[in-house]
Amino acid sequence: MYLTPQHILLAGATGLTGEHLLDRLLNEPTVTRVLAPTRRPLAEHPRLENPVGELPTLLPTLSGQVDIAFCCLGSTIKQAGSQDAFRAIDLDMVVAFGKRAREMGARHLLVISAINADPGSSVFYTRTKGEMELALKAQDWPQLTIARPSLLVGNRNETRLAEQLAAPIAKLIPGKYGAIEACSLARALWRLALEEQSGERVVESDELRKLGK
Repeated sequence: MYLTPQHILLAGATGLTGEHLLDRLLNEPTVTRVLAPTRRPLAEHPRLENPVGELPTLLPTLSGQVDIAFCCLGSTIKQAGSQDAFRAIDLDMVVAFGKRAREMGARHLLVISAINADPGSSVFYTRTKGEMELALKAQDWPQLTIARPSLLVGNRNETRLAEQLAAPIAKLIPGKYGAIEACSLARALWRLALEEQSGERVVESDELRKLGK
C-alpha cells in the first residue's frame, strides 16, 4: 500500500545522499513542504524551509506538522576528529532528531545506518551504528525503516583516497557488500517512504540497489 507524503523533515541535506534526496523531494509534485535544517544555507526553493545553524540548537525551534522524516546524518571518525565526536553525530544527534520528528507528528522515520550495524560488535563504527538503531527502535515508531548501505559512491566534498580506490572493485561485489551510488540510495529511500507498512524494516545494500534503479 502506498501513501502520499506532504510534509517532509530532512536532516543531512548537504551530505552525499542528502543532496540527492533533497533534489528529488523538491521535484516531487506530491511534496508540499520540505523542512531541512542545515549548517550552511541551501539554494532557495518555494517549497523549502531552511533554518540555518547547528542542528542540536535548531531542533527545539522546528515547528509545523511533519508526515515523514529522513535522517541522512553521518560522519567518519577521521572527519569528526575523535570517537566521542563521532558518537555525538552518528548516535546522539540522530536519536535527538528522531525524537523531535516524532514530537512533530512524523509517523515514518527513514534513517541511514551502515552495513553490519550491531550493538554487540567489537568494531567501534558498527557498534555505534547498532546502538543508534536500538535507540531509534525504543522510540516506538509506527513505521521505522533502517537503510544499511555498503560503501557509498559519489562526489564528496572531501577526498577519501581509500574509498576512491576501492569503489570500482566494490561495485562488482555481489550481494549486500557491493557498493551503492548515493543517488541510487536516495531513490531507494524515496520509494521506501511511499510504502505504508507498520513496524520496523531493515533494508540491506543489495535490496537498496534494486530499489534505487
